[in-house]
Formats: sequence, C-alpha cells, structure tokens
Amino acid sequence: MASTEVNLSDRMKILSLDTKDGEEYKYISNFSEKILIEVQNIVSKYLSEPYSIYTYRYFLIKWPELCIACMKGNKLIGAIVCKEEIIENGRKEGYIGMLAVEPNYRGQGIGSKLVEKAIEKMKENGCDEVTLETEVTNEGALALYTRFGFIKLQKLFRYYLNGVDAFRLKLFLTNPLKSGN
Repeated sequence: MASTEVNLSDRMKILSLDTKDGEEYKYISNFSEKILIEVQNIVSKYLSEPYSIYTYRYFLIKWPELCIACMKGNKLIGAIVCKEEIIENGRKEGYIGMLAVEPNYRGQGIGSKLVEKAIEKMKENGCDEVTLETEVTNEGALALYTRFGFIKLQKLFRYYLNGVDAFRLKLFLTNPLKSGN
C-alpha cells in the first residue's frame, strides 16, 4: 500500500539524511500535525493496538524530539514514537511506545535507524534505561531489539486487546544498581 505524500515545509528538525541506491531518506523530529496523522495511519496499519489521535498528540507535544519519522522524498515510510519520565527509583526511563515501517522498506535498516536515533536522544536527555513491550509473536521486533542489547524482563499474558501476550523488554544505559539523582 503506497504512503500518502506530506509537505515537509513544517518546523521540523532534520536529524540525518541517508542515501541508498540514489534515493534520499530523511529522519525528522518536531514534525507537524499533518505528518502526525500519517504516523497514526502507518502505526494503525501495522500494529495490533488501536491508538486515538490524542495519544499521538500527547507524545508529540510533550516529547517532540522523541517522535521520529523516516521520509523517502515526501512519503512517510517509518516512524517511532517515544517518551521519557522519572520512575519510582529516581531513574529516568525512556519508553518506546510505537515503531512501524512500511513492509516494502523492512529489512533495509530503517527500523534500526529509528531506534538508534531515539536511543541517542534518550541518552542525551540523561535516560538510565529504555523500556518497551512487543508481541511475543513479533520475531522481527524481538530480533531488532535484541541487537540493540534489550533483554526480556517479563512476559505479560494477554497484554494486547487482541489477546496476544507481550514481552516487556529493557535496555540499561547506566548501572541499574545506581539510584537516580
């Protein structure tokens, strides 16, 4: 299914430009509502959990630098939506809420680049760890996150609305035995 073209003349921040086979790929953050709607469309097509536009707006308004899109020309082909917060032990936790890449572009490193950019920003922001959940049946996601050093913390039974179990994964960026500031 083809992606809808979007206007890139917003107040976005270009994080990087990559060229593959003569094609330019832009990784952007701080994007507009128009791109946000495209992010919602791609996530709703390829992830099992439904999220309202308000969920996406919440992430984009509070953590615009942690909502990253990959554009090929003016077409959205992938996105990651993240946040960060202080957790109970005083540590700062990054959280990957959503990651989706158009099927025709999977296996080309786009998902990896989105995760890499998000983790880089979380490190810059002083995060001690990164957490996420993924379906136990999503072998591609599990392999991707394992390559980044994520470990399985727990299995969450019937976690998703479709009844599928999830794994909670965590990547420690600092020593977990050290308390927060």
